Amino acid sequence: MSSPPTTPAPPPTTPHAVARLTRAAHFAARAHKAQQRKGVDAEPYVNHLLEVAELVAHAERPGDVEVVIAALLHDCVEDVGVTELELVAEFGARVAALVMAVTDDKSLPSDRRKWLQIEHAPHLSRDAKLIKLADKTSNLRALVRTPPTGWRRERLHHYVVWAKAVVDACGPVDPALERLFREAYAVAETAYGRVDGEREDIP
Repeated sequence: MSSPPTTPAPPPTTPHAVARLTRAAHFAARAHKAQQRKGVDAEPYVNHLLEVAELVAHAERPGDVEVVIAALLHDCVEDVGVTELELVAEFGARVAALVMAVTDDKSLPSDRRKWLQIEHAPHLSRDAKLIKLADKTSNLRALVRTPPTGWRRERLHHYVVWAKAVVDACGPVDPALERLFREAYAVAETAYGRVDGEREDIP
């Protein structure tokens, strides 16, 4: 007598963390769909968000999936007008709080915002510092790979100096991410070293 046909096992349920992560990536892609990076390659802005999230995920101690989700969403309030309440509704209070912790107040002048990043950095949570460190690493990589259109060498140089000041203000965070930042900084510092008449203040 032949055995009855075997019923295939149902596919495994998508883990909740993976579902939340992919939803955040989709949310970020939609929110930033009209935005491009300032570089000459005009990359889709979502490329930067994905790189920041990937860097956080590859930290020596990356925290949990909510930190990676916040990395994907870290610019959505500042750049495209998503509200904190929307983030809370979509991803929860902790993700929203991490995003707000690394969000600049765009009503302030650019120089003031840059100073405040340095001033606030020591007081961020470790999870927010991971995002900040990954963001600056991604930005320095892009600065060399595809410099912003219209930026003169002096502006490029001052961005490199400022990015390091923010990371230094964070203090020790994660050895793996710190190593990646140092590598990106070394390349950018070589490309955009000291310029004639350099200002000593930051930014």
